[in-house]
Amino acid sequence: MFTGAYLGRVLRINLSNKEYSVENIQESDFQKLLGGRGLAAKYYFDEIGAEVKAFDEANKVIFFTGPLTGVPLPSTTKFQLATKSPETGMYLCSNCGGEFGPQLKQCGFDGLIIEGRAADWTYLRISDNEVSFGDARPWLGYSSTTTQEALKEALGDGKSSALSIGPAAERLVRISYINVDSRAFGRGGPGAVLGSKKLKGIVIRGTGQIPLADPEKIAEIRKKATKELKSTRANHTKLGTPQYIEVINELGCLPTRNFQTTYFEQADKIDAHAMYEGYLEKNYACYRCPVACGKVCVVKGGVFAGARARTEFETVALFGPNCGVEDYGAIVKANQLCDEIGIDTMSAAHAVALVMELYERGLISGVDTDGIEACFGSGQALVDLIRLIGERRGIGDLLAEGMAEVKRRRPEWGRYIVEVKGMPFAAYDPRGFYGNALTYGTSNRGACHNVGGWTIRAELQSGKHDRFALKGKGALVKTIQDNRAYVDSLGLCTVVRGSMGFSDHPQGQVLAAVTGYDFTPELLEIGERIYTLERLILNREGIRRKDDRLPERILNEEVPSGPIKGRRLTEEMYNIMLGEYYRERGWSDDGVPLESTIQKLGLRELSA
Repeated sequence: MFTGAYLGRVLRINLSNKEYSVENIQESDFQKLLGGRGLAAKYYFDEIGAEVKAFDEANKVIFFTGPLTGVPLPSTTKFQLATKSPETGMYLCSNCGGEFGPQLKQCGFDGLIIEGRAADWTYLRISDNEVSFGDARPWLGYSSTTTQEALKEALGDGKSSALSIGPAAERLVRISYINVDSRAFGRGGPGAVLGSKKLKGIVIRGTGQIPLADPEKIAEIRKKATKELKSTRANHTKLGTPQYIEVINELGCLPTRNFQTTYFEQADKIDAHAMYEGYLEKNYACYRCPVACGKVCVVKGGVFAGARARTEFETVALFGPNCGVEDYGAIVKANQLCDEIGIDTMSAAHAVALVMELYERGLISGVDTDGIEACFGSGQALVDLIRLIGERRGIGDLLAEGMAEVKRRRPEWGRYIVEVKGMPFAAYDPRGFYGNALTYGTSNRGACHNVGGWTIRAELQSGKHDRFALKGKGALVKTIQDNRAYVDSLGLCTVVRGSMGFSDHPQGQVLAAVTGYDFTPELLEIGERIYTLERLILNREGIRRKDDRLPERILNEEVPSGPIKGRRLTEEMYNIMLGEYYRERGWSDDGVPLESTIQKLGLRELSA
């Protein structure tokens, strides 16, 4: 059936016995689930039971590329991960760029599964079809970036790619990430899973060719897509994702001081224009990407002089307005520190904002914060609190366990914690656009705007949907979620998907040219199949309607100031949208896919 893109093989490495094997992948699995996120979810369903805990030896880290990963088209950089999350305690999917995914394909594999637990700190070398194990003990305490340099030196090939963890993951900080060529599997704590397995990193080099069904057609598509992206994404190239600071703030949706309000008065000091004029050193591009939207920022003066980091919207918004910080230099320093110790900037920012609110309310004191004056607006406190988390010192030891565990141990703090299913919110307040509330509530990995469905364009930018309407949001969110599920399974960056025909009304010429198979009429159904499969996993792990609920702050507190002053999203309003969403999905009132839905999507064999 397929004449290109797929290799049909997965590499399985067991850290316990230092053995590895190569297994074949059924062609029907590609047809039903594409690859990437879809196949990772299937292998998770088959191999990681509900009883498995994140740090159990039985947990696995499952990586899968998509059919477009590594092919000569713009931004075909993505690959996917699935594991049991240390932060949420449930299924985690995550995607990442860098060159690791393309190199894995060039080694002849669509997927990589890491299982077992090493007896002592280890790293892996993968060179085409050869796998070897190395001693990583000399690298303990290294930052993830320094570890990558050591990994590439160990392989002795300058064209290699590497993934690695930092010292926070060694300490099993549950919000630790995996660094991949300075990109990241950021949310949910997958780095801590590698830490629990005593795997410091993997270096990979592939020299093979990825088969293509129609190379000439691909060259034609590449030329056209590149030209279109350079034209339509010019502003994205100039300002990157930080451009959303100004837009989201003006609409009254920017989380401020731990989601107490939705408008930051000093946004002009930390928005994309401030970044561009005062801190931008250079742009950077991901693998094969003509957009080059990444921003390397450097602090040129002041107490944080010399700090350097790649700042993105979520990080700037959550370290900035949500912590009341208007010093861009402090944000860059905080970002750099997270990169050095290897923790998710978004969850770290939530932890800091929580401490700042508790401190200002007199619910904790300097005794709890190791003497840090944890006030909103303090850039120094922001940086110092992050260090406590990464080093598990003082209150940082509790925060390192993640927000779900903080709430369990200190239930009196629950009203100040903004999360769903253990994952803290992204940098959008759903009281400003109600579809986003449904996104957070129904995302298959917790309160995530990507997996859950990015409704910003539909509700805030295009004007196609009234942002404060309830009716129609179930259908909107379902469509966006299904679209994202199939795009995540392709191996393609979502920023460029429109230029290649991957939208709510997908076109199939790209996939046909790459694989030799016309997926066009099936893509949205494949997305729905993947999303429903993930929900079945969550159901097996105990997730029901009660877990799709929003936090107390969002449902009980009116917005006190700013453009949407007085707005409130009540539980009754939210349940109207949630009920519509369940009906659109073909799920029960308790959030479980109906038998008819399971049969329609061909998931019966996976849900037994």
